[in-house]
Formats: sequence, structure tokens, C-alpha cells
Amino acid sequence: MVSYVRNVTPTVSRVIALTLFLIGALFPFYWMLVTSLKDRQEIYSGKLTLWPQNLTFSNYIDTFQNSNFPQYFMNSFIVSISSSILVLFVSILGGYSMARYSFRGKKLFLISFLATQMIPVMVILVPLFITFSQIHLLNKLPSLIITYTAMNIPFCLLTMSSFFQRIPVSLEEAALIDGCNKFQTMTKIILPIMRPGIVATLVFAFTGAWNDLFFGVMFTNSESTKTVPVGLSSFVQKFDINWGQMSAAGILSLIPVVIMFAFAQKYIVSGLTEGAVKG
Repeated sequence: MVSYVRNVTPTVSRVIALTLFLIGALFPFYWMLVTSLKDRQEIYSGKLTLWPQNLTFSNYIDTFQNSNFPQYFMNSFIVSISSSILVLFVSILGGYSMARYSFRGKKLFLISFLATQMIPVMVILVPLFITFSQIHLLNKLPSLIITYTAMNIPFCLLTMSSFFQRIPVSLEEAALIDGCNKFQTMTKIILPIMRPGIVATLVFAFTGAWNDLFFGVMFTNSESTKTVPVGLSSFVQKFDINWGQMSAAGILSLIPVVIMFAFAQKYIVSGLTEGAVKG
């Protein structure tokens, strides 16, 4: 009996700890969802209610009809998908080169890429702002696409390089012997095996661009170029905060990321574990 209690106690403690962690992680999303389904009177009544007394979707309707949220959403999607595709393209080519070829300065190149992850974004803000101002890209979506692409390439390239290193060179040699050229070997042999790494890299780059607020605030200031994180701040007015519409917009902004993780979950887990960057 004593041994049974000793064996069960760690399991129960682990379950309790994970349950408390799950509640703490999901409660903010639950509260945001509940708030988005309440009317304005209930939100400002001061009463704590865990579920709307009068369920309404008016906040979602107003978010689409009486705000610029659809424009913010489209801007975020364009910026995120464009930058993530560019990051993926560069990471595949660069990762393959780093994994398969030896050249002078390779180690220094890798160290410099790792070093970029330690530089605070505040350090590069002013040079980027001046550069975009001189080439007339301020308050335009290409400035964000360029920034997010440059910010995500170092980590994603190193991750893809780690994936390529795990693929035996003998597979490529066998394909070349069978008559495939380099391009066919890459598209028909290597990339299908690299699917977990490709998906993990794409999701990482997309979510990084989608969730960014800092550069969006710095480089865009018009309603036609704001992204979702920047646009959410527009619900905070001088004398009022529209909590209902802000919560509704927050829930809607989660949809692309949730859908992406739902469809790519199995690839992401294997991709992040198998492609971990080694020291």
C-alpha cells in the first residue's frame, strides 16, 4: 500500500500542476471570449460574470462594420505570408549550403548569425527608420515585410541547416546515380523528407510577423497600413476603451494562427525537436 501511494503521488502532483498551468494559460483567452459576447451595459456594470447574461454578437458585427479591422487583418496577412515565404525560401537555400558545403569563414558566418539573436531590436530601430525614410518606404507594407524577413532569417536558416545535416548524403548520391540532377534531387528527395522542418520554419516566421507590435508602430501610422496588433490599440480612445470590440477583434486575430497550428501540429512538434540547433 505504501509503495502504491509513493508511485501514485508523483503522478497526481504532476496532473494537478499541469491542470493549474492549463487553467492559467487558457483563462485569459476564455475571459476575452466572454467579454466579446457581452453587451456594453454588462461590460461596464461592474459585476463579475463568468458567462454573458445577454449573449450578443454585436461586438463582432461592429468590429467588421464600424472599424477598420478588416483592413488591419488583410495587412497583417499580406505582411506575414509574404515575409514567411521569403524566409522559407532563403532558409532552404542557405541551410542546404551551410550543411553540405565547406568554405572559408563558415564558422564565423554561423557565429555571426547566432550573435544577431542577442542584439536588442532597439539598437537597429533608428538605422532602419532612417533607411526606410530615405528610400520612401515608411508607412508602407514593404518596410514591414523586409524587416520581418531579415529578423527571422538567422534563426530559421540555422534550424533548416540542422535539418539538412540529419539527412544522409548517401540519399543524394543515390539519386544522382539514378539520373537525377541537383534540382530534381532537392525537389523529389530532400524536400519531402524535410516537410516537418519546412512547416516548423513557416509557422515560426508567420507567427513572428503576425504578432509583432513594435515595428508595426514604428513604421506605419495610417489606417491603410496598420496591422492587427497596431490596429487593436485604436480601440483605446482618449476617454473610453471599447472592451467589447477590442475583445472581439482579439479573438478574430487568433483565427489564422489557431488554424495554422491545428493543421500543422504534428509537423511542428517533430520539426522543433528534430531540428533543434546544436551547439
